[in-house]
Amino acid sequence: MACLRAGRQTQHMTISASRRSFLKLTAAAAGMTTLGVAGTAQATGSPRLTPLRIPTRAGTFDAVAAGPRNGRKVLLLHGFPELGIEWEHQLLGLAAAGYRAVAPDQRGYSPGVRPLRIEDYQLDHTVADVRAIANSLGWGRFDLVGHDWGAAVAWVAAAKYSRRVRSLTAVSVPHLGAFAEALRTDPAQQKASEYMADFRKPAPITEDRILAGGPPKLPGVPPEKCLKYYERLSQPGALTSVLNWYRANDFTGYEQPVTVPTLFIASDKDPAVAPSGIAATKNWVTGRYRLENLPGIGHNIPEQAPEATTSLLLDHLTSVRC
Repeated sequence: MACLRAGRQTQHMTISASRRSFLKLTAAAAGMTTLGVAGTAQATGSPRLTPLRIPTRAGTFDAVAAGPRNGRKVLLLHGFPELGIEWEHQLLGLAAAGYRAVAPDQRGYSPGVRPLRIEDYQLDHTVADVRAIANSLGWGRFDLVGHDWGAAVAWVAAAKYSRRVRSLTAVSVPHLGAFAEALRTDPAQQKASEYMADFRKPAPITEDRILAGGPPKLPGVPPEKCLKYYERLSQPGALTSVLNWYRANDFTGYEQPVTVPTLFIASDKDPAVAPSGIAATKNWVTGRYRLENLPGIGHNIPEQAPEATTSLLLDHLTSVRC
């Protein structure tokens, strides 16, 4: 259920940083003690990322975490071909504001959760991972954030687990109802998604080509981080597991609307997402909704526009009080 002013939809096309979030980050950067939204004091000193292992019935997920353990809980889901460290800037910003933020390496990316069957990567399973991870962490209510495939998972999880997901922040990928419609009817989205046919070819056709190309070159992502992504995907069976996300899913069957307060961060230079799905996403959110369409940014928004993403995320979380 929506927490605050459910049913009111607004759209903003420019970045509007929260003054309160700005003051929190400024105080943290100056070494002052700050009070997070959850009412938890953040200790003096710069926040840092710490590794975390999260056991579930599906296996053990690797993760990175930041912030006080008793802070308000935020779960961040990465996309392809990244890992949880995709959210480094956002994790540190959240921690500085007093939140407890965790970014797992998702199914297939974590060596401990790498099943062999293609059907084990259907969205039903990756969505169930969200609940399993939250349960393992001992989280009741939490805020959910996702980019790319992580956004696809987050849209479905927010709709399915609305009693536990306090708010949703989706980045780059529209609600799957809007995205599936765009794939059916919009030639621009069909062209933008042509790469998926290649990714869905039987193993190891695409795997061999991707690995032969070396570390990916992602706009705005430092080469050393791209190398980390490549090293993980080069592990035996890793890239096949990751590509099985594409082989197992066609984005249909997930038409449930989202009722929780939602922020959708999109961009106008995204080569993988056409404008039609971005515009139609408002029709799939019945709770409070806000669209931010960043100019001049591509698909990898959290890393290409880290400051804007962190500011918008903090502003959204601050607006959701319950």
